[in-house]
Formats: sequence, structure tokens, C-alpha cells
Amino acid sequence: MPDNTQQDPWRLRIRFGKQGALRYTGHLDLHKLLERTIRRAKLPLLHSQGFHPQPKIQIASALPLGYTSQAEIIDIWLKRTSDQLDLAEIQSSLQMAAPPGLEFYEAEIVDLRGKALQILVRAAEYQVTLIDLQDDPTLPGKLAALLEAETIPRTRRKKAYDLRPLIEALQIFAPDEQGHPRFFLRLTNREGATGRVEEVLDEMQIPLESARIVRTSLIFGQA
Repeated sequence: MPDNTQQDPWRLRIRFGKQGALRYTGHLDLHKLLERTIRRAKLPLLHSQGFHPQPKIQIASALPLGYTSQAEIIDIWLKRTSDQLDLAEIQSSLQMAAPPGLEFYEAEIVDLRGKALQILVRAAEYQVTLIDLQDDPTLPGKLAALLEAETIPRTRRKKAYDLRPLIEALQIFAPDEQGHPRFFLRLTNREGATGRVEEVLDEMQIPLESARIVRTSLIFGQA
């Protein structure tokens, strides 16, 4: 009988959401929370080699504090204890082991030797709801001004940069059921070139605390 434990491990790509009070959980704490959830689900998580073995987990892109998401992506490496995986069962086991606010949507097997998730991400999409406003007639003009601008000079960590090329798309949505204005935003999300929703809001003179921000999609380049 073959020894499956000596074969290459599985690499799973899992889409999950971060909702409710978990919006105030930072990136490092989220990483620990995911690890605990995987262990509770009794999945055979693989660890790195060396003096300080670490669980083989990759999160595609850090989600800023205060945001919720329907589109987070994680890669995990599992020991190969069988020749097949029941992906639906894995998703169900993770969900049962997860705390409130952590939602697992789907899982797939990906190329074990593919690029790191962080390298693959090239853009992120968001829905922004302005909860302190009602039917703001100035919003379309503010969005149009950003799109029409040739440059939007900004400073981040004492370094000057141009926000405009990081804004890939802006589109106004119909208000929500309570009449709060909403808009869609796609921002570049690559190493050294990452757009931030709060900086776009600042350019429109909208306080960050007046907005509810949901990451709705992560866009990947070629694997």
C-alpha cells in the first residue's frame, strides 16, 4: 500500500469573508485566528522546516482595519493523507470551526508550485456606503473630478506619490435601502503600488468614519 504521507502536499486556495465585529481584527490576529480555525477543523496543516516551524498559510492581501470583506483569499498547505480531497467537506468543517464573522465560501486545489498569492494580486474592488449622508447631490461631481484629474499628488509616510494612476475605476451605485449613497471603486493593489480607499475619501473630503467599506473582489494577474 503506498505511503501517501511522503507524496507532495495539497495546496488549497480558499475564499472567505470577514464580517461583523471581525472588521476590528488586525492582519496578524486574523492570521492566528485562521490557523486556530484550521486546527479546530482537524485539517492536517503542513509546517515549514527549520528551528522555528511555521504553519504554511498565505493570505493574499492585508485588509485594512475597519473594513469588511466578501473576497479574502488564503492558501493553505495540507499533508497528503489520501489520494482525494472532499472540498465541500473541508469548507463545511472550516465553517463549523469558525468564530462568528468568519465565513468560508469555497475551496479549490491549485498548483503546488504556483506563485505566492501576494505576487498574484494586482487590484482590489470595494463598495463604499456613506452612512452619514442621505442622497448627496455632490457625490457624482466628486467622483468625476477624481477620474478627470491628470494627477492627484499625495504623501504617504513622508513620501510623495500620485494617487491618480492607482484609481482604476469609479462608479456611483444606487443608494441602499436607507437612502445612503454608495459607489464602486477599483484600486491597484500591487507591492509598491497600492491604492487605499481612505485616501480616495480624503480627496473627496469625506471622513473615513462616515463610510462602511466592503472589499468585494481581489483581482489576480497570471499565475
